[in-house]
Amino acid sequence: MRSLVLLLAILALGGCMNVSDLGEGARYHMSDAGLLDHSDTHRSNSLRIQPDSFIYIAQGAFAPPGSANPRPNVVAEEAFNGFVEYFPMVRRARTPEGLDEAMTEARGAGAHYLLYTRFAKADDRIGNSDEWADQQAVDRLGIDSGVIQIMLIETSTQYLVDTARIHSRGGLLTFHDNAPEDLLGPPLEQYARSLLGLSD
Repeated sequence: MRSLVLLLAILALGGCMNVSDLGEGARYHMSDAGLLDHSDTHRSNSLRIQPDSFIYIAQGAFAPPGSANPRPNVVAEEAFNGFVEYFPMVRRARTPEGLDEAMTEARGAGAHYLLYTRFAKADDRIGNSDEWADQQAVDRLGIDSGVIQIMLIETSTQYLVDTARIHSRGGLLTFHDNAPEDLLGPPLEQYARSLLGLSD
């Protein structure tokens, strides 16, 4: 009798959630606990834009303070990769640009919006034997982290539609051979989804 009740309880619980929901819940809790990569995005507005909007993506030439040395245009590249799935009309600058130059190019391309980004902070910690051989500093062992800043500007009026700050950090199970720029893809894709009002 007891085993029958247990079997019925398991079947009832199994009917409430499917496997993908269980997997997503486990991933969320593991990232929140610091075992997997985690990001936290703060937006100034929750406005949505049209899916047929033409977005020009550029990155400022600002080099983040600290020991990290990310590729010069890596935020724009990762933003493009995250946005292209959700916005069919998207283009990015080939090299870092100042805000005025980026706005001029966005207008020249006929873009509705300029997505202007910068790598505000990057901390590349020792995560493998090669990095240990280079630095050999116990206080540099740990998990990579980074902060990027985003401005979404309407090109016709220069109205600041949204600003966002994304803080990313690695996880204890995923830090090996990672760098701060390796953490940018998922939160930038999620930011693109949030601009369309799509949930996780």
